[in-house]
Amino acid sequence: MPGHHITLGILIAPIASTFAVSVPLSTDAPAGAFVASPSLISFSIEQDRWTDWVGLDSRNEFLFNVLDNLVQITGEPPQFRIGADSEDHTNFNAAIETPQLAFPPPTTTVPYPEATQIIVGDTYYRAARFLPPNTHVTWGVNLGQNNLTAAVLEAQAIAQAFDSPEITDAGIKLDQIEIGNEADLFRNNGFRPSNYTVADYVPEWTSFARNVSAAAGISSTSFTKFFAGGFAGSSHSDDDFSPQGVFANGILSSDPGSLITTFSQHLYSGSFCSGSGALLQDLMTKANVRGNLTRFVPDISAVTSQGLEYVFGETNSFSCHGAPNVSNTAGAALWTLDYALFARTINISRVFFHEGIGYKYNLIQPAALNRSILDGSDLPSPLPPHVQPQYYAAIITAEAIGKSGDTRITELAINDTRLAGYGFFDNDVLSRAVFINSQAFLSDGGDTSRPSVHLDLDFAGSGPSSGNMTVKRLAIGHADDASGLTWGGQSYETADGRVNGTLSVETISVDEGLDISATEAVLVSFM
Repeated sequence: MPGHHITLGILIAPIASTFAVSVPLSTDAPAGAFVASPSLISFSIEQDRWTDWVGLDSRNEFLFNVLDNLVQITGEPPQFRIGADSEDHTNFNAAIETPQLAFPPPTTTVPYPEATQIIVGDTYYRAARFLPPNTHVTWGVNLGQNNLTAAVLEAQAIAQAFDSPEITDAGIKLDQIEIGNEADLFRNNGFRPSNYTVADYVPEWTSFARNVSAAAGISSTSFTKFFAGGFAGSSHSDDDFSPQGVFANGILSSDPGSLITTFSQHLYSGSFCSGSGALLQDLMTKANVRGNLTRFVPDISAVTSQGLEYVFGETNSFSCHGAPNVSNTAGAALWTLDYALFARTINISRVFFHEGIGYKYNLIQPAALNRSILDGSDLPSPLPPHVQPQYYAAIITAEAIGKSGDTRITELAINDTRLAGYGFFDNDVLSRAVFINSQAFLSDGGDTSRPSVHLDLDFAGSGPSSGNMTVKRLAIGHADDASGLTWGGQSYETADGRVNGTLSVETISVDEGLDISATEAVLVSFM
């Protein structure tokens, strides 16, 4: 289990001399600043282990607690997309009470592989009742195996589950059904011929969607609609897999296509399956975060110009379920924070971080683990459910966005390659700011001094150039630490997932500015 106390390392590491960076701030929200949903950070769940997440016969209390922590901050639970690779390996049998799963053997690189065969029944879908009240869900059905019967039976069972009183009374809603996962890879993984194109995909999707919509009661008047796309990559062109490609091939002009409300794409920051300090710094680097995301700007524009919502329906750090000693570290928490907030500034509505059981990049490990997530070796005793460092990014994002439902976000123009900043505006007035120092301070860095930067807050116009502000810090020993983080002096690394410890927040004058160390994030609230 991760530590339950503040590690002394974060208290005694010497701070190197600082230099100053000016941060331009505006009191008023700039034109075009997007509203940030309280569920900006949401979750994509590998559906083979779905009931290990929420529970099959009773609620997973640890998971409920860590989700409810977010609800208490924002008033809104994270959304869930249930599907991914195992979506296209799932079949339905109404007589099945407990999911029947067949797994390949674990490897050093992939200690917790996805199931290659999944058979589920009604109880599998009814487990959605264990999510926090008012959770919104997107569920995937099987397209990869090209078995229309399986997709229709799954859609019927999903719709019946979400029509049940125990789910409807809790306000848990089925937002959308997704048909197939990463169809652009079907030509590579054996699901379709090697010459399979987007021109083949669109009529196939349309045929499945026509039958799924009938089975699940999806119509122009229903609450539930379609979650489209789900591609692993994008050609950004009209003649291959991309939003532009499916639109050019007429998907929106079909009857089921008119029921699409959201377009999803998938993104991982790399395909490295082994980790290192250099790789961690690469992940965290401000320019790399922006470079990975901005190449989707043409796709975002294509989708939003059709009046649809654009999301990353599945995303995280590195493939192979994460790189060891990189994806599971404090540095990855800073990456998650910067990645999600920057995504919203370019009009990505929501970011679904992919999760499984035992994945290195999980924000939450909701079930006991018997194998190491790093190399698959047997653990001497089971590792109880716990949060990983990335979870703190979800907490910070929730606090920065808050409960108003109308908080706008903008990136702050900080002329420094290591420093990112975001302003948050309530009623179009600056209320809070998040600053991230993505310089990796590593445990094997040799030099014990820790670099630090002083931020001078430079307000345009009649901003709060005087008065006080509060500063709340994400305290991290080293970028490659896998535990021991604290947020405002408090820890979420507890047996029940609830916050523990005494809250510690600084109050300082605005005109004094603030220091931010390498590998640190802070939330500033203006008073």
